[in-house]
Amino acid sequence: MAAPRILVVDDNPELLSLLTQLFEDAGYEVVGASRGRQAMEVARASPPGAAVLDILLPDMMGYHLADALRKDNPQLPLLFITGVFKGGKHALEARQKYQSAGYFEKPFEAQKLLEAVTKVLPPPQKAAPAASLQDAFEVELDIDVEEEGPQDVMELTGRIKVTGGGNITAEIRGANLTASPMQKVPATQVRPPTPGRPPDPLPAGSGAPGSRRGELRDNLPSLLTAYYLSRETGELGIQRGKVKKVVYFEKGMPVFALSNLLADRFGQFLVRVGKIKPEQLQDASAVAAQTNRRTGDVLVERGLLKDTERLYYVGQQVKAVIYSLFAWDEGTYVMSFREKASAESIKLDVHPANLIVRGIKKLYKPERLRRLLQPEDRLIPAVAPAYQLNEVELERWEAELLPKIDGNRTVAELLAFANRPEHVVYGFLVAMMSLGILDKRS
Repeated sequence: MAAPRILVVDDNPELLSLLTQLFEDAGYEVVGASRGRQAMEVARASPPGAAVLDILLPDMMGYHLADALRKDNPQLPLLFITGVFKGGKHALEARQKYQSAGYFEKPFEAQKLLEAVTKVLPPPQKAAPAASLQDAFEVELDIDVEEEGPQDVMELTGRIKVTGGGNITAEIRGANLTASPMQKVPATQVRPPTPGRPPDPLPAGSGAPGSRRGELRDNLPSLLTAYYLSRETGELGIQRGKVKKVVYFEKGMPVFALSNLLADRFGQFLVRVGKIKPEQLQDASAVAAQTNRRTGDVLVERGLLKDTERLYYVGQQVKAVIYSLFAWDEGTYVMSFREKASAESIKLDVHPANLIVRGIKKLYKPERLRRLLQPEDRLIPAVAPAYQLNEVELERWEAELLPKIDGNRTVAELLAFANRPEHVVYGFLVAMMSLGILDKRS
């Protein structure tokens, strides 16, 4: 029996990819499109049993697309998603005119969207649980990895466990980031170590089971936003050469991160932020190795780190790992989804919008900013921003500059008006583009 087919239309490639995987994991066949006309062609070639439509598309309104689809199939169940047309009035109009099976305002819970779809188009059978990144690749947390080095594959297992004010445990298993499922390796007990436009949507089946794979370019903000807009729980694994990092999400919010990079280890992080001195870490690490204990425990025993401080510094370390990914403009990513992202999680004190803004401002180099935005470009406020301005922390000069961005002034003119260093203004403008608050004028 053929799987029921769903048409999913959204011009955000990462969100489209994420929703595609959500429905495929539930047992559906998914055909996706990022434009209205493309969706009509796809629907004629492969008639769907239900359609999930973004209301605001680059070439037409989702309602106009709905009218076209209903001409071929008057009984086609329709569900709408939107980041612009919010409020009960719009949902009521959609129900009255199209008898819509659902109306979801971004950000929305992807699982509730799935539940609404299953009511009008039941899947053939209960889907197997989504695979974790444990089946996709492995981070060797017990191996010191430098940023530069040979591009060979590591095959061991690592584990990190932190206690203090709570118990945080996380483990990742697998091998290299790959589109092929990897043979599961038994865990070994080891001493715990301390805007540019995104690429096109990935084709179905382009990742390991329960995951989707792609190339990392300048689309890290879009990947983080896709989890946020869909309120998804899961894991985003990113690899560049030997270096591998994973960000965990709970209902769209980043809650944990792991890395196999030497500089990202907990002890090294404490040195970097000035909490302990290098010689103190070296001495504590030697004692920990001799007694088969955690370095963090030795630091607490010696009064260099309070047990009550450990959770705070772990949270700061997690944010540092996530921020470090903004410096990467190439690599490979895998998105995977599951009911719970990790055994424990940390509530980070930063909204994804501000995480993206700070990451771009601090870690995008000037040449990268100039590649994404040219002096002659003109910017306009986006019609369908992924985030609202009240979610973003703005400096005074940034708030004063935004009203000047109306499509009439070039970036060079905005730079002169801001009277700030070039890379600072470029960082702010690229960050606003990455949040979907500003668009380039075509």
